[in-house]
Amino acid sequence: MSVGMLAVVDDILSAAMKASAKAAGVVIDDAAVTPQYVQGITPARELPVVGKIALGSLANKFLIVLPIALLLTAFAPWVLPFLLILGGTYLCFEGAEKVLEWFGVQHDHADEGDRDENRLVWGAVRTDLILSTEIMLISLANLEDGLDIWATLAILAVIALIMTGAVYGAVALLVKIDDIGLRMVKSSEKRVRHLGTSIVRSMPAVFRFISILGTVAMLWVGGHLVLVNLDEVGLPFGADILHGIEHLLEPLGGAIVWIGDSLFSAIAGLVIGLIVVGVVLGIGRMLGKKPSFHEGEESPDAVSSH
Repeated sequence: MSVGMLAVVDDILSAAMKASAKAAGVVIDDAAVTPQYVQGITPARELPVVGKIALGSLANKFLIVLPIALLLTAFAPWVLPFLLILGGTYLCFEGAEKVLEWFGVQHDHADEGDRDENRLVWGAVRTDLILSTEIMLISLANLEDGLDIWATLAILAVIALIMTGAVYGAVALLVKIDDIGLRMVKSSEKRVRHLGTSIVRSMPAVFRFISILGTVAMLWVGGHLVLVNLDEVGLPFGADILHGIEHLLEPLGGAIVWIGDSLFSAIAGLVIGLIVVGVVLGIGRMLGKKPSFHEGEESPDAVSSH
């Protein structure tokens, strides 16, 4: 490879790392959200399912997000905020559904087996589409001015590959770390056995935490997307509150500002999500459908009949 080609590759990698830096928070959210889609399937299918979701994520980025983002940026940039509002609302809806499931309300699920696995994969890929859109748009917005279309495509392609590898590599490690612990338990070394036992015993709590973190991430990212992009289309109320929180907390440091911003975004996301869930359930009731409940829970109708 010539010196000139190496210099071009180095420039592309450097630009990709700089442009994607501000999207790191969304990458963490994506890594936190995805493991919950793998829960409930057999251990032998965990990595294949993660692989399917990763392929879906690459398809999202290369076949949907990049072409549409580049076209809209060139010809109709005013459409992008509306698409991000829709995407953010979907994340709020999914997050609110998860919160309601904690209290026993859930929609009907598909049968176990292949159909259930496909449902899990498609659910994860749909959620990934929103998160991938934000990752790529944030990266696109942070590219240097004056780049031609081919340099832009090359940089965004590198970002897509790096981000997907980072997210789903982390997810694969998370879902298989309990298997690693089980192998360590069989070791002849006492310290290794103790470490393996600690890993195995801690994993249920770790996955509960990840599930909660993933739900909060959906609400946080979704709420932030809706608030910020409503501001872009002339409805600044929510964004003004965000800016007010940032200004109020600024003397306490960047970390406190981030926590306050994220907390308000998550609360806003939950409110938006619950409104959408209410609309969806209302439409379902009009069509003769009712929300289902976990075993041991009673529907409101059953309680009122006592």
